[in-house]
Amino acid sequence: MQAVVVESGRAMVREVAPPVPQSGEVLIKVRLAGICGTDLEILRGYGGFEGILGHEFVGTVAEGKTDLAGKRVVAEINCVCGRCDLCTSGLASHCRRRTVVGINGRPGVFAEYVAVPARNCLEIPESINDEEAVFAEPLAAAFQIIRQVKVERRMKVAVIGTGRLGLLVAQVLATTDCRLTAIGRNPKTLALLDRKRVRTSTVPELKLLNEYDLVVDCTGSPEGLPLAMKLVRPRGTIVLKTTCRGAGEIDWTPIVVNEVTVLGSRCGSFSDALSALAKKQIDVGSMITRRMPLSEGPEALALAAKPDEIKIILTVGK
Repeated sequence: MQAVVVESGRAMVREVAPPVPQSGEVLIKVRLAGICGTDLEILRGYGGFEGILGHEFVGTVAEGKTDLAGKRVVAEINCVCGRCDLCTSGLASHCRRRTVVGINGRPGVFAEYVAVPARNCLEIPESINDEEAVFAEPLAAAFQIIRQVKVERRMKVAVIGTGRLGLLVAQVLATTDCRLTAIGRNPKTLALLDRKRVRTSTVPELKLLNEYDLVVDCTGSPEGLPLAMKLVRPRGTIVLKTTCRGAGEIDWTPIVVNEVTVLGSRCGSFSDALSALAKKQIDVGSMITRRMPLSEGPEALALAAKPDEIKIILTVGK
């Protein structure tokens, strides 16, 4: 089968053997796959991953003992043992033996087929099309924020970074009726949020510092946390969604002096994401700026790093 493989920081298209499902796994024929910021960070060396890239996808179950045979599905990306202390205490997404699709120890979805545990799969409602469903994983990550933090009406909330994830996070937070401001640099993504009636700002326009109850860093940049520290109020909360290597030293003094809570936030519930997509609460279609075939995966990854592109979708099969 054809796949986009990362080796030594380079992405290339290769012919590789299709995966063989292990016990409890299903083989999925990939239909669409999405490129995200984590994929780009992996190309820059994040996590030391090599192999088939990609973790956002929609596909059809092609093989395996499951009632989902022939169904359109998405799949949770954390593949867990179910037996360790973290799994049995309700923290399975942090399983001590976990592998993560296309990120850690498991081949990804930029390929014609992928094998995942059957229990990770969720059937896609008919009301959700493929191009919406492919956003299930990042949208689930956005919903994780309001599972971790109680966001109340009229809270002052800032989202820093209006890239792929920031756009989803802003839309999710907007459903809470908080007093939301999305802060970014890209006129294209800021205009998209303006059309959704989300208040936007650029960094030079910011006037209120240490005023926000909650600040969410979606910048994907080492600059995000220092800016969040300037924006959050004393005893406020910073949620970190950025996964990148730091640059230089960070002065942690304001965190201590202002008694700020800092939370890491990663994966979330696919059920939350699918429910929101089915209800058309979140607009994902307008984020797609380009569709490219799997055979052009390396070119698509290069384009995805450019500011004019928001979401690039790889078309794989039907």
